[in-house]
Amino acid sequence: MDINPTDINSIVKAALDNRVRLTVVGPEAPLAAGIGNHFNIRGMPIFAPTRNAAEIESSKVFAKDLMQKYHIPCARSASFSDYAKAKQYLEKQKLPVVIKADGLAAGKGVVVAETKPQAIAALSDFMEKKTLGAAGNSIVIEECLVGKEMSYFAFTDTHSTVPAVPACDYKRVFDNGKGPNTGGMGAYSPPVFFNAELGRKIDETIMKPVVKALQSESRPYEGILYGGLMITAEGPKVLEFNARFGDPETQVILPRLKTDLVDIMLAIGNKELGITNIEWSEDASVGVVLASGGYPGDFKTGFPITGLDDLDKDVLVFHAGTKIGKQPGEILTSGGRVLTVVATGKTLAEAREKVYANVARIHFEGCHYRKDIAQF
Repeated sequence: MDINPTDINSIVKAALDNRVRLTVVGPEAPLAAGIGNHFNIRGMPIFAPTRNAAEIESSKVFAKDLMQKYHIPCARSASFSDYAKAKQYLEKQKLPVVIKADGLAAGKGVVVAETKPQAIAALSDFMEKKTLGAAGNSIVIEECLVGKEMSYFAFTDTHSTVPAVPACDYKRVFDNGKGPNTGGMGAYSPPVFFNAELGRKIDETIMKPVVKALQSESRPYEGILYGGLMITAEGPKVLEFNARFGDPETQVILPRLKTDLVDIMLAIGNKELGITNIEWSEDASVGVVLASGGYPGDFKTGFPITGLDDLDKDVLVFHAGTKIGKQPGEILTSGGRVLTVVATGKTLAEAREKVYANVARIHFEGCHYRKDIAQF
């Protein structure tokens, strides 16, 4: 069934026609388009926040204003919708500095500028040249936080907020954090520096407070809330929020989930999360993204992928930018991030060795991937 994820009316019709008992939303665009609202008013079960609640992701300006109002730790920042004023403010900031487009930009709306010319170019691209379209009508300029970056997830039905396991992802396209930002080139779980005390601090200063803040703003949040965090010398601070399972982090945390995910989703819909037992494996998990040549810039697609039948049986392969070819069993590339290969093990080292051994068996023209995921 080929339906555009933002064609909400067609999705509603398909769910009704096929008697779908639970709809799960993966991408951010339909959340911002209000798919949660459309299902809710019809009494159709859906695992997704409403449009207003999902604005925690779809508007960087809204998210920063909310965090500042409710004293949720985050980077010092200022928001602008006027290019001249933004540039004037930017000229006075210390380097490096972070420029963020307000709206959704498929992971390409954030620039960490090391120099003033880089920062001004990013500002011009977003606000004047409209390289990201309407997403750049407003922007956020913020200090560049220093520390250890991690992804933290929490399930919530508004009344209860329950943490999942955390992960670390790799945003830059090349090894050692080089090159432009991407939607993510790999991830691992659990973070090597994570402990129970840090988890409690994140829960009490960030995740629970932001759920309460959204409730106070008449934007009750239900679903999975993703916090992109920086663990600084002053404690954990928010880089961004996502209103969904983000990838590739989800692809390394869900293999560790022992409880049936559907049971958790239904419990959230029934406001029973607080009485639901959620169990996680102690195993480690490592995921590596295989990308098209040129990604995150211009890239070509339509290349055959080989080696998928040669992988270990306990290795997972998540298809992101692929399509079925005309030949029997043929799989072709169709996007920038093509595949994520995930392996688990008793230790990160074991999972890492397994995943890269399997990645080496997959081939397509222009394929590139980072070689340093979970390397310490």
